[in-house]
Amino acid sequence: MIPAFLFVITMVVFFHELGHFLVARFCGVAVQAFSIGFGQEIFGFTDRKGTRWKVAWIPLGGYVKFLGDADVSSRPDQNVMREYAERGAGEGGAQPLHLKPLWQRALVAAAGPIANFILAMVIFAGVILASGKPAAPPVVESVVPGSAAEMAGIRPGDALLKAGNTTLQDFPALQRIVAASPGMPIQITIVRAHRQIVIPVTPASVQSVDSSGNKLAIGQIGIRDAIVSAGVFEALAGGASQTWSVVAQTANYVGQIATGRQSPDQLHGIIGIAAVSYEAARDGFITLLGLAGLMSVSIGLVNLLPVPVLDGGHLLYYACEAVRGKPLGERAQEVGFRIGLAFVLSLLLLSLFNDRILVERLFH
Repeated sequence: MIPAFLFVITMVVFFHELGHFLVARFCGVAVQAFSIGFGQEIFGFTDRKGTRWKVAWIPLGGYVKFLGDADVSSRPDQNVMREYAERGAGEGGAQPLHLKPLWQRALVAAAGPIANFILAMVIFAGVILASGKPAAPPVVESVVPGSAAEMAGIRPGDALLKAGNTTLQDFPALQRIVAASPGMPIQITIVRAHRQIVIPVTPASVQSVDSSGNKLAIGQIGIRDAIVSAGVFEALAGGASQTWSVVAQTANYVGQIATGRQSPDQLHGIIGIAAVSYEAARDGFITLLGLAGLMSVSIGLVNLLPVPVLDGGHLLYYACEAVRGKPLGERAQEVGFRIGLAFVLSLLLLSLFNDRILVERLFH
């Protein structure tokens, strides 16, 4: 479990922080530390520009510490700011982040989440190159013996055009319709030997358990979709499309939580990530890579939340500064960071509670 977890979390955190680091260096910001993990350093080195690269004991994330930061949450150290302001902000060399123009500070803050989205796109594209992509429109690769599909007369090689009145762009579209229709007949339009045929299929009702332990019935018809090879450009397009799909679904879920239409029981923390990483590793390296892509999107989106101590909180402060024409006062920023820290800790406690349920479901 531990190696799989460390692989996923290290990859996702490293590229997130690398995004901050590269843009900061490009903007002439002095970087004091680049850390994977928190707490005491295990090992590290100092590069020729004075940045300490290190791996620390607590693998719960990472940080880039800039000159002028009071702590790893990148709160400005007012004493350092005054010192550099008095001597000309360190002209001729690298400068503190908080003395840079507003657009550069915003770009540095946004670079981490953007790096996560780029990483996810590359990972998903790599998975598509290695494993192929589902045929579009979907094509039946095989039919499970005794299944609803076999009894209805669906055969391998059939191209699936419609389920009811819904045109099927991909196999997941059919899965969603079938899952929501246990025991209810669906008119599936197929192409066989260049002829369109409409076949009524009644999905079998199968008992399943959601992440909260609740039992529910889902429909299954018993077919597997065909996988076809993809070129580099197709894979990149598929990677970008899959990344956007995950972003849209996750953002929609977070929005529904905020409006009370969804339960936050799908939010998981470090233990849940470790458990799911272990399960993914058992299925193979490609599956583990796919999980890393999903995690990268999740980390990018979470960091864009407008909560002080997260990247989105810094962007919120910068937006206020752009409107007001000057930064928020020290007191306002301090209160904001405390509220943000309380929110993050509350989220951590909730995720740990959900982790317990997930671990019980996976390993019992």
